[in-house]
Amino acid sequence: MARAPLDLVIVGAGIGGIVSLHYARQAGLQAVVLERAGRIGGLWARLPAWQDIQIGLQDWALGDVAPAGATQPHILASVQAWVDRFGLADGIRLNTPVLKASRVGGLWEVQTSDGVVPARHLLAATGAHNVPFIPAVNRQAATLRELHSSALRDPGELTGRRVLVVGGGASAFDLLDLAFEHGAAEVAWAFRDVRWFMPTTKSKQVAGSIRGFAKMQMSGMSTDQQNDLLRADLQARYAKFGLQDVQPERPLDLRRDQLVSGRPRMLANFAAIQRHRATVEAIEGDTVTLSSGARLQPDLLLWGTGYRTDLSWLDVPALQAVRTADELAARCGGVFRSLDADDLYLPAVVLDGIGTSTWSYALMARTLMSHIRGTARLDLEPVRERLVHFAALEYLAPRDPANFGADWRREWTQLALNTPDDQPYPLP
Repeated sequence: MARAPLDLVIVGAGIGGIVSLHYARQAGLQAVVLERAGRIGGLWARLPAWQDIQIGLQDWALGDVAPAGATQPHILASVQAWVDRFGLADGIRLNTPVLKASRVGGLWEVQTSDGVVPARHLLAATGAHNVPFIPAVNRQAATLRELHSSALRDPGELTGRRVLVVGGGASAFDLLDLAFEHGAAEVAWAFRDVRWFMPTTKSKQVAGSIRGFAKMQMSGMSTDQQNDLLRADLQARYAKFGLQDVQPERPLDLRRDQLVSGRPRMLANFAAIQRHRATVEAIEGDTVTLSSGARLQPDLLLWGTGYRTDLSWLDVPALQAVRTADELAARCGGVFRSLDADDLYLPAVVLDGIGTSTWSYALMARTLMSHIRGTARLDLEPVRERLVHFAALEYLAPRDPANFGADWRREWTQLALNTPDDQPYPLP
């Protein structure tokens, strides 16, 4: 007997999928989460235990449920606590990989190892960064041990080793910090360019707070004004820490740049890092050749080169070719409505900004469910810039009056300005 179509199938039981299921149920929708793994957590379930969040614990809370700590085990425990708190377990099917999802006759047919699940709407909650990325290089009888940041399970392996870190973003910063924390004998760093970061001696969970941005946004400061303040602050910090040779040439712009905090050990030991503005061209035996011509012989090569997007399970050719969050955003209108298939939603695309806040996921999930019910209107006009944190309110509120109300600006301004920095925002 054919199954009756659900209102919504959510693919992926990570943070986005769990939050979306909660709001789907609040909206009275029949929804299910399909997860290929045997546990919830998404990418976090596959990361090593040392991996931690970029922002404060209060900004990873979902209402009154906050993580007990910043590392991977704490985040997984927090996601499970959300499932328990909101009674979501019966809506999550673990060990149910999606083989293919196709649009057929006005419905989505989601093929799984347990049969076809039909649905009116489909939400891809597998994230914009879900597959570890290692650049292609020429390898000739390579004997050098290589690990992506996601595969470094025991940082104790770095002790006494000559380490080469490759990459210019958050993952590379983490690996450099770990190398000094665990007593690497030598640390080399190869990068094509380095992303903007906030030089500071504070921990990520203190320096990475989003509250300052929220207050600037809701006090009426434009993005250009925020950029001007941040650029001046960053230039002074780079000069203070002697980081001018890794300062990006392109000015910081919050509409496109992810600003993460600098790692204290990385900064304290910056002069000891052998820096190479170059890419890895070849690995021959135990020798790494860089595009600059330099030849290095580390004991261990660590790829801090981040992640790519994999939507190969979607039977939508234009999306199967997508590899980055920016490419995915270009395939969306109304922030996260697919331009290539009806009733398909890709909510991760606007969250590639300053940190990731569960509160932002909650805001967007709430409006998305209103759109599915017909009480909100998300158009198909592409959004040309990232809607970081409270900037999302400016976009969502006019399109979702049932949830935001006529006096939304005063309410949310008071929330931004008056919520203590160590307390989570209430569940929207």
